[in-house]
Amino acid sequence: MTAAVDSLSPLPGRAWRADLMDLLASMRFAIAMLTIICIASAIGTVLKQGESLVNYVDAFGPFWAEVFGALGLFRIYSSAWFLVILAFLVVSTSLCIIRNVPKILADLKTYKEHLRVKALDAFHHKGQGELALPLPQAQDQVLQTLGTLGWHVKTQVRQGEGSEAAGVMIAARRGAANKLGYIAAHSSIVLICLGGLFDGDLVVKVQAWAQDLTTFQTGNPSERNTLSKDNPAYRAQLYVPEGLKSGQAVINMDQGMLVQPLPFDIELKKFIVEYYDTGMPKLFASQSVVHGLKDQSTHEASVEVNKPFVYDGVTIFQSSFQDGGSQVRLRPVMLNGQVPSINLLPGEVGGPGLPLPPEMGNGQLLSLEVNELRVINVENLSQADPGAAQAATDVRGVNLDQLTRHLGSGAGKSDKQLTNIGPSITYRLRDAAGQAREYQNFMVPVTLNGQAVFLLGVRNTVAEGFRYLRMPADDRMTMDGWLNLRAALMDPAMRVEAARRFGARGAPADQPALQGQLGTSSVRLLEIYAGQPFKPGVPNEGGLVGLSAFIEQVVPEADRERASGTMLQMLNGAMVDLLQLSRAKAGQPPLDVDTPAGMAFLTQSVLALSDAMAYPAPALFVLDSFDHRQASVFQVTRTPGRNVVYLGCVLLIVGVFAMLYVRERRVWVWLQGAPSQGATSLKLALSSTRQTLDVDAEFDRLREALLPASVSSPLDPVVKGSTP
Repeated sequence: MTAAVDSLSPLPGRAWRADLMDLLASMRFAIAMLTIICIASAIGTVLKQGESLVNYVDAFGPFWAEVFGALGLFRIYSSAWFLVILAFLVVSTSLCIIRNVPKILADLKTYKEHLRVKALDAFHHKGQGELALPLPQAQDQVLQTLGTLGWHVKTQVRQGEGSEAAGVMIAARRGAANKLGYIAAHSSIVLICLGGLFDGDLVVKVQAWAQDLTTFQTGNPSERNTLSKDNPAYRAQLYVPEGLKSGQAVINMDQGMLVQPLPFDIELKKFIVEYYDTGMPKLFASQSVVHGLKDQSTHEASVEVNKPFVYDGVTIFQSSFQDGGSQVRLRPVMLNGQVPSINLLPGEVGGPGLPLPPEMGNGQLLSLEVNELRVINVENLSQADPGAAQAATDVRGVNLDQLTRHLGSGAGKSDKQLTNIGPSITYRLRDAAGQAREYQNFMVPVTLNGQAVFLLGVRNTVAEGFRYLRMPADDRMTMDGWLNLRAALMDPAMRVEAARRFGARGAPADQPALQGQLGTSSVRLLEIYAGQPFKPGVPNEGGLVGLSAFIEQVVPEADRERASGTMLQMLNGAMVDLLQLSRAKAGQPPLDVDTPAGMAFLTQSVLALSDAMAYPAPALFVLDSFDHRQASVFQVTRTPGRNVVYLGCVLLIVGVFAMLYVRERRVWVWLQGAPSQGATSLKLALSSTRQTLDVDAEFDRLREALLPASVSSPLDPVVKGSTP
């Protein structure tokens, strides 16, 4: 007996496969997959996809940018986990269709005319009555009435067997599209997912794997980095400067790029951009010519945002615009007050590095690489904090919190005051070992905290945000006033003269010894502030950091607060004389430091002098002139799967409409000869997939049509046509 029982039990392998099939085909599993896909799609909608890592680091910070990148959130729709979930959803939905469609199709052909007569009494909607017609005429009348009302009918004539009486069972149905809606809705999910997979990066990844292609970061690509021109599906970026043409697009992958040859070349004749009063672009378009490679044809094409151009199955979108190799002339400015050996340095945005003289690199041989020219910079200047001037001018590696409010993304901030702060130039200074720092200099002074300043940015890596030195603009809105002051600070003779003048002003005229002592102390403070060592062999960072280190080493801890206040007063007093000396040397009149503007300039100058000690280069480069050249960035797509997606969307609409608004109803009418001569008794029952008030009304209409006599007394259960 045990052996017999064991022989009837399913095999372990079959049980495992059956459980797996039940899991994959279950509605809960499909809903779970669909929920995850919806959440991922929402993230992909909110978080802009395919941006450079620098943009994400600026928005989220280095830590979270790395975490989000590891999770694939910057390329959700091509990430492995998203594709796996999408594949599971396709498999689950397909299994549901395979399992249920045969049942649905079989049910569509079934009218259930074999229903027992006694079963009609169990329905909620039921009625009975008597027709004053013989059975054949009554049958014809019922069939005609149901056909007129749009019911599909099937008739079964019963001869009477056992307890069942002889008669005619008429089965009818309406609303079969409700079940077809199930098939349409589920098929739409499969079609949409398959279309999305086909038009995504999956086809490109499969080709790269099959052809053993590798990605590249920079430089000239090779055949191992190039996809086939007949690639059936891709989304690529095409960069075209004004006056040039190109037919080699690139596809950004996780580890680099792949080249996608196009069946045409795009020539950019002119790039048009229009701005709002704030400087924000309101229109940019590319006046282009498309050169077909197969038939050598040419087609004029104006590509704008949301107005693409389609050629040979490839859709050309206007994505963005960049610099197309503008020619710039840069003027070097030495921070130590020296005269540079060159006046102008010609360069090209994105061009090769330019070698610099040794004095511009602290004895190192540096090369200058021009990265970007931005003619317009629109920033939010609505949230300046007057009390944060000192904290916002540090260039020592501390991110400028206050400036990030003005020069960051501005995400999540309200009450924006968008302002065009003028052009900027971005460049790198690269040493012989290949290490480079990046600089960003704004050419027009920006008013922050009530003071006009020039913003000079620096960062060590592209993963960092720029840290800005605020150089105050003088009364002529130039850099010269501050540069002359810094040159004077670096000049020992001018430091001595400024200290002497301060001593003469700060001490009584009848106390020459006190004047000399005050002058000597002031010279010492200016030397420390200028970065001169206050102990042999001990380096001095200069500025406020150097002054603080000096106080910690020579002043007892109990007297440091009082001593620091005294030293700062002496330093500010000596700076006033140093400022006037620098202006006199430059042939300028003295500055009235008693006015709010003069005091603000002096205060910001002292802070900038301190922060300039940490500026990593002895020279900065300002934009003298330029020849601007635009470039257009196109998105070129070949998406044959979109037609499949469109079909899926149509099926989804039809399916959802059918399932929600179409009700399946079934009607059974039993006709049997009545005891009365020449009459026929009738039993009526109706079922519906959903019980609504519309079903009640429909049954009343159907009963009145089949049993007109029942209208006289519908509440009497004995009367013909009543509803018991």
